Amino acid sequence: MKFSFLESPERSVAPVETVLEACTRLMGHDEKLTEICVKLLGELELNDLVDRVSVEWNTRMRSCAGRAFWPTGLIQINPKLTLISDAEVKQTVLHELAHLVAYERHPNRTIKSHGVEWQRACVDLGIPGERATHELSLPTRTLQRKWRYDCPKCEKSFERVRRFKGVVACYDCCLKTTGGRYHETFRLNEIRMSS
Repeated sequence: MKFSFLESPERSVAPVETVLEACTRLMGHDEKLTEICVKLLGELELNDLVDRVSVEWNTRMRSCAGRAFWPTGLIQINPKLTLISDAEVKQTVLHELAHLVAYERHPNRTIKSHGVEWQRACVDLGIPGERATHELSLPTRTLQRKWRYDCPKCEKSFERVRRFKGVVACYDCCLKTTGGRYHETFRLNEIRMSS
């Protein structure tokens, strides 16, 4: 079953608009996208979810294209998608709606977020073969690792963004000798890396 609002599967470049125009237009609840979701859920006869579903723009999203929250039925979309294309917005809404459909159909089971149930929901929503991740040019955040910890016995190194609170030991060495309990012999040496 393919739905009419996904007319153009190819991804075209959206017209350039000012950041102020985009933010003003895209803050909060989106009535049009919510209505589309309501229509699709009605066709799938998921009437309880029809009453709960809502789509909103989340200006705090960075690298994530969208998120779905079940059982509340909330779908959040990254406003930066509008700068890519309308087709990308629609694809993301359907991707997230598929999560809600999968969980609504199997409320008392633990299912994988992109498992068989989600894939079936994608087919029912007209997006067969949908991938779990996107390859969009959304900015990603990389954190610099500032701390290195060295084991005095096995000489393994562990780099971390944040400093450990308290003392820590090499788990592999502790596991071999003390069954995984802390032992001072394997206490990691802390080194602040240059920033």
